[in-house]
Amino acid sequence: MTDFSILDLVPVREGGTLSQAFEAARDLAVAAEQLGCKRFWVAEHHAMDGIAGGATSVVLAHIGNATSTIRIGSGGIMLPNHTPFQIAEQFRTLDALFPGRVDLGLGRAPGAGPELQRALRKDLHRAAEMFPQDVVELRALLEGTPAVGIRATPGHGAAVEMWMLGSSLFGAQLAAQLGLPYAFASHFAPDHLDTAIALYRRNFTPSATCPQPRVMAAMNLFVADTEDEAQTLASSQMQSFVALRTGAPGRLRPPVAGYRESLPPTAQAMLRHIGQASAIGTPQTVRDEVQRFIARTGADEIVFAGPTFDPAARIRSLELALDALAG
Repeated sequence: MTDFSILDLVPVREGGTLSQAFEAARDLAVAAEQLGCKRFWVAEHHAMDGIAGGATSVVLAHIGNATSTIRIGSGGIMLPNHTPFQIAEQFRTLDALFPGRVDLGLGRAPGAGPELQRALRKDLHRAAEMFPQDVVELRALLEGTPAVGIRATPGHGAAVEMWMLGSSLFGAQLAAQLGLPYAFASHFAPDHLDTAIALYRRNFTPSATCPQPRVMAAMNLFVADTEDEAQTLASSQMQSFVALRTGAPGRLRPPVAGYRESLPPTAQAMLRHIGQASAIGTPQTVRDEVQRFIARTGADEIVFAGPTFDPAARIRSLELALDALAG
């Protein structure tokens, strides 16, 4: 049976506030828990006016306090931005606050220009090269391996579930080598999805915490009563993709009916390409699309992304989708 989870970027909407973004994330997590979702993940982004999840562990504490059973975690922490010791302390703290519910998804891409490198006081490109060693060190810190030479307190002996994130073959290979579950970012980078999953499964080395391969794949999800309404809901994310690709990222914009059709052919082609792992439409349409995606990937779990300008519309979208998938 395939599990379903949520990935949230904690979007800040045009005309909205940070407080409203955090409230919307909390409400979405509560709804996801009530609907039976397995996890609620928050992604780390920095220096982006429209994304409020930069202090990821703090946001997760907010989410954890509002929920009681759903797993909470990072999708992901960009480890080159940090030291393994700091992340061990943060996520062991979360594990103590919310025992048995905390995931630590790790990514390699620093996603930063020179300004952020200066602000973080790090050579992020060098740090990205050290990513495999840092993942091993972080796992050792969480497990309390004596060879590390220092105890992360908090951080020692945490029951945090580690995941490797990726959008290329590198993460798949590292996840297989270390015996970690693997999550692929197909909701915005679908090109290597099939090859990465096949590589991961073929090369997987069992570990104490993950005895067999476990695959999560991401999809964009927008569901409404009509196809046109679903496309309109999705247009806020489409505008964000276009703004990002044209170097003008900003806050999440209101939906625009017929937005995709209003774009020049090159922009439409870009949206079709990056939106290949998407389910947009009525409940029946989305159910069929999600089931085809599961059959294609063999994923153990699907994590749904897809911000909407109206937070209530995303909760309604999730309700419609999960009801259809359960039928």
